[in-house]
Amino acid sequence: MHLEVLALPLFLAWSCLCAPQQLCHPGDEFLGRCSSRSAHDETPATCTELNLGYCNDLGYSATIFPNILGHRSRLEAESGAEYLLLSVIHGLLNGECSPEIRLVGCSVLASPCRDSKMIKPCRSTCEALRKDCMHAFEAIEMAWPYFLDCDRFFAANEEGCFDPLSGLKARQEVALSSLSPEEPSTIIQFIYASNAQMYSLLKRTAAKCSHISHVYSIGRSTEGRDLLVIEFTDNPGHHELLEPEIKLIGNMHGNEVLGRQLLIYLAQYLCSEYTLGNQRIQSIINNTRIHILASMNPDGYEVAASEVEESNDPELSDQEGPLLNGWTSGRANAQNIDLNRNFPDLTSIFYRNRRSRHYRIDHIPIPDSYWFGKVAPETYAVMKWIRSLPFVQSASLHGGELVVSYPFDFSRHPHEEKMFSPTPDEQIFKQLARTYADAHATMSNNDTDRCGASFYRNRGIINGALWYSFAGGEIPSKCRTFTNPNPYTCSQHYLNTFRMSDFNYLHTNCMEITVELGCDKFPSEAELYPEWKRNKEALLSFLESVHRGVKGVVRDTNGNGIKGATVSVRGIRKDVTTAEDGDYWRLVNPGTHILTATAKGYSKVSKRVYLPHNLNKAGQVNFVLEKLPVEPDIDDHLFPMADSWDRFDPYNQFERHGEPVVTEEGIERQEKPWWWNYFSQSGMSSPNWLLKN
Repeated sequence: MHLEVLALPLFLAWSCLCAPQQLCHPGDEFLGRCSSRSAHDETPATCTELNLGYCNDLGYSATIFPNILGHRSRLEAESGAEYLLLSVIHGLLNGECSPEIRLVGCSVLASPCRDSKMIKPCRSTCEALRKDCMHAFEAIEMAWPYFLDCDRFFAANEEGCFDPLSGLKARQEVALSSLSPEEPSTIIQFIYASNAQMYSLLKRTAAKCSHISHVYSIGRSTEGRDLLVIEFTDNPGHHELLEPEIKLIGNMHGNEVLGRQLLIYLAQYLCSEYTLGNQRIQSIINNTRIHILASMNPDGYEVAASEVEESNDPELSDQEGPLLNGWTSGRANAQNIDLNRNFPDLTSIFYRNRRSRHYRIDHIPIPDSYWFGKVAPETYAVMKWIRSLPFVQSASLHGGELVVSYPFDFSRHPHEEKMFSPTPDEQIFKQLARTYADAHATMSNNDTDRCGASFYRNRGIINGALWYSFAGGEIPSKCRTFTNPNPYTCSQHYLNTFRMSDFNYLHTNCMEITVELGCDKFPSEAELYPEWKRNKEALLSFLESVHRGVKGVVRDTNGNGIKGATVSVRGIRKDVTTAEDGDYWRLVNPGTHILTATAKGYSKVSKRVYLPHNLNKAGQVNFVLEKLPVEPDIDDHLFPMADSWDRFDPYNQFERHGEPVVTEEGIERQEKPWWWNYFSQSGMSSPNWLLKN
């Protein structure tokens, strides 16, 4: 009996000693670090010819198998996810770091061989590469590849390692020495970017310039694509007191793509030039908070891009009027909604009440009836965004003409298609429009092809309603009330056919212009660089123009900022309200102005200010208001209707837009990143080691 008990542990110990030793730790299998070889399979390794297609420029011709990762042959190395990653890395990173990543990765898959011995790549090269290129992987939400683990697969200099980037560095030094000093330092690829490439570019740009930039999503499109914004400021993610906020929006119509590309280029340009020490760009970013939404309609772009050929149709090049290239596919969103006809009609409310001095004609609330119509997810997201930040100025980039239009876009006479319909800020709107048109290379020229129109007489600008007005039809009186309309009746009759620029002006402090960039809505790639040259100065000048007029802070006697105070300018019946900390911005032209600050429960204070014509920054006018006892007969109509203005999606019909997808079990579904399809459709085991935890 005792012998039997003793025999069992001896047998187990003998089994462990005699069994083949496992070459891989259990946790490494998930990371793709395991080899199927056993200790008995090993045969003496010898140098063999390097014959990997994507690794044929390493500067040596012999390698050795098994390689560092345990691949026993060239075929096994080529069949792995590591090699597939190296073959597509240029497209994934849009060219950034791709030569370096590929060469260093190849040095692991196919290390040089000398005298039947493997020479490992240098750890210092790997560490420098990781430091320089980690942001590119983070931008596309990809983990750093396990086989580029600098401690695990690389060797120290004293161990006799080799530098896989030595040849590339030598070639780059020769190329740089041949460049003339006049060549631009900022390098941009002037090609079209798919939605996935656009997201990657913006995220990589923000990661590269993380000290002045970051990206955020304001919501999702109908088909679930992010509406991604890139921000530039010296304190990303935060509003700074007295620093104006400006936004640029492109691709509202999916088939009008030039604006989208220009804004992608602008983001890259701002990042690069700031880093290179461009004083003008540094001044803009250090004193302004810039928000760029390159594509408001990524779903429409997807449709348009799939149906448009790279070159223009030559048969249509001589036609008069707009170039009707048949590129109407993709204009609307995936619900077939024209996003620029989908905002609330506040303009007709303005016209009805503009002669009543007891009615506020700024910060007009959204009628409850609007929410019974069809509100696109993109429209909903942009409205929330506009309401959430104290934007001062904005431009929406379109295509189909060469002109800058400004509000109002809706005619003051509902049956008149073309009628001059100015806002109370007609003069400042004209100045904003001229800022862009005059800085554009050709927009204000008399001899410029106008796509059949005659805007050159106005120096390339026009009142939107005078150009063409968009009226949404008569709205039943029962649907015009702010509260409790009949849902069925209003959903049948209320048409959301009003434009974003009017909404900006009448619902918030923001003044938005519409920039039509040219006759061709989807120009060929050959035209992208010339269009960038024509528009770059105009974009920069428009960003700088937000620093005009007056700004200041409205405080109480204790020095606390007063949120929601009203600042008015005598002679202009359109007031602005203060932001969270009591700061405000009021765009006005040079001259003498009388400003008045008021707030409910506080005294009224007026000041006179003179703005000289040569002033290149906003004048600062601060106010201190004294607390007053509440009087029963106070003129409440003089203050913003905060309760009504705060009513947004009151029936909670659209809040689901932008929310994460949740499974039936109540668990948030984690979607795979866009690049996952490269690997999931290859037939090999999925490289989970590329997914970030």
